[in-house]
Amino acid sequence: MNLQLNNQVALVTGSSKGIGFGIAQTLHEEGCKVVLNGRDSGVLEEAVSKLPGAICVAADVTQPKEAVQLVADVMKQFGRLDALVCNVGSGRSVSPGNEHLEEWQRVFSVNLWSATNVIEAATEALAASKGAIVCISSICGQEVVPGAPITYSAAKAALNAYVRGISKHLGKRDVRINAIAPGNILFDESVWAMKIKEDQAAVAEMLAREVALEKLGSPSDIANLTAYLLSPISNFATGAVWTLDGGQVHT
Repeated sequence: MNLQLNNQVALVTGSSKGIGFGIAQTLHEEGCKVVLNGRDSGVLEEAVSKLPGAICVAADVTQPKEAVQLVADVMKQFGRLDALVCNVGSGRSVSPGNEHLEEWQRVFSVNLWSATNVIEAATEALAASKGAIVCISSICGQEVVPGAPITYSAAKAALNAYVRGISKHLGKRDVRINAIAPGNILFDESVWAMKIKEDQAAVAEMLAREVALEKLGSPSDIANLTAYLLSPISNFATGAVWTLDGGQVHT
């Protein structure tokens, strides 16, 4: 299928590795002019070297001023922005019952403000190009996942609510926004890579019990849906949270 993404300028935050890099790689293969982003310039430079023609801009998008500068740098380089992927996030937090104010603020900063900051900074550019946004959320924002940090689940639920709520405002400016809620995704240095190393049988048992397809997902699974949602061929899709978890959530 021709996704009609050739020569589109795509900014992917949190894209030096894992799901974010997988998304950047797929968009690059589809012909996009890709901008990678992360906080560590060294890791970013290594990642961008694998995608000929792509560029990278180091910035901490949990900070509003850095998000604004990131978008300004993209516009200075290309003069336009067609696609934005907000992928910054982390499920690492305290165990349920041990929440405190500073942790709530940190987790919301990483998992919610990191998206809202960039979207606010990029709205004018995306309106000019009639562009599209995809936010990477989590199934933890859709239902209670046993053992998942409450701070993380609440932040992702808030992200989902933001995507649904802001879609009407953005739609009036011909900008589409969707979220993807991944289930358990396996990649180098992921939580699941660690769990498999520790007890592969326990992981297999969990998958058989909880996941309809009885397998873990991959960054490419998320990347393929992201590319579709950014593409003009999905031009009637906005304000939705797309679950991609192999059949795990029940709601």
